[in-house]
Amino acid sequence: MTDPNRADHYWLPFTPNRDFRRDPRNFARAEGIHYWSEEGARIIDACSGLFCVPLGHGRREIADAVHAQLLELDFAGAFMRGHEKAYAVARRIAELTPDGIEHVFFASSGSEAVDTSIKIALAYHHARGEGHRTMLVSRDLAYHGVNMGGVSLSGIRGNRSAFGPSASSVVHMRHTGIPENRYAIGRPEHGGGLADDLERFCGIYGGENIAAVFVEPVAGSTGCLAPPRGYLERLRELCTEYGILLVFDEVITGLGRMGHPFAAQAFGVTPDIMTMAKALTNGMQPMSAVAVSGDVYDSIVERADGPLVEFFHGYTYSGHPAACAAAATALDLLREEKSFDRSAALMKPLSDGIASMNDVAHVVGARACGLFGAVDLEPVAGEPGREGYEVQKRLFDAGLHLKATGDSLLIAPAFVCETGDVEDMFGILREVLGG
Repeated sequence: MTDPNRADHYWLPFTPNRDFRRDPRNFARAEGIHYWSEEGARIIDACSGLFCVPLGHGRREIADAVHAQLLELDFAGAFMRGHEKAYAVARRIAELTPDGIEHVFFASSGSEAVDTSIKIALAYHHARGEGHRTMLVSRDLAYHGVNMGGVSLSGIRGNRSAFGPSASSVVHMRHTGIPENRYAIGRPEHGGGLADDLERFCGIYGGENIAAVFVEPVAGSTGCLAPPRGYLERLRELCTEYGILLVFDEVITGLGRMGHPFAAQAFGVTPDIMTMAKALTNGMQPMSAVAVSGDVYDSIVERADGPLVEFFHGYTYSGHPAACAAAATALDLLREEKSFDRSAALMKPLSDGIASMNDVAHVVGARACGLFGAVDLEPVAGEPGREGYEVQKRLFDAGLHLKATGDSLLIAPAFVCETGDVEDMFGILREVLGG
């Protein structure tokens, strides 16, 4: 018999812990696109874990590579030391990023990658004699992780309210989740002009005081908000005009979710700095990366005063050998299995499934961009997030795993899915919501 108190010492993240202890739902194992509960029920994974398992669960190729690496070189501190696996993964990432993005810094999570990006942006301007550029620009409803730098950028009230003042001077542009885009498939036609909020901020605060603009090309935790046509292009234009760095947070979109290596290529806009994490190791080791342009790297490193440390930043587990082994193998599999093409081929079935939700009771929005979609539920009066939370539990019990963020249900299938798998996901979703 399972111990009912076994979770008492475990503080779950982003979870109503009191309710969970009363009514837990636990995974026991995973393979392919399925989880199994402790009770033996099979559950379709409609969210690639947490967007991080695009190649499917239980990939023995990655597990074997990690095991072999741990027996050969289990740990190698990255401070003034290197190893071949880290060099190889950095090179592979640089081959996939847009032209001009040439150098890679490793961390262990998307949150660490965002905070690293903030420090790189500030260090860049300091190295160029513009240390007064300390202001950062983000967006309402933005999510950039949970470390203090990312929380400062956050435009989601619940992620900020308990933690006091921001760590940086941050202003927030309006988000693009306007009513006209509530049911958008692909890039919306409305809202491109919202990018001009940046020009307004340059007029108010002085463009010469702004260090960087942080943008999720497709906002994730907000509920799949795609960039309106012309929006990212206008941000790029304004950043170039005012000498501001453009940072794409591609923790979710990076490595295939938009049918290309990165959303930057899907949308034809190249940032100065970009983050990635979730798909990098197929969820089998904690790892993230920040990729930067040659100009950013050269300004901080090659033009530094003195011969010693140029960038005072790093983590114990930066470039961990086991994580690099996982990433190298995952990148091999993404290439060998033509995963970006497979992602692109699944976009139509996903979009069709999203569109089929439009007339389901209590659905008040349904959007898709790339292989990523969201279904908005009518909230319970006075209890935002309650409906999404309760529906997520009912879906688990019905055999479907996805992520609820507030009252939005997020769907991001693995690239190894077949069309029928995507149809099954929406069949369960319609059945549960219709019931």
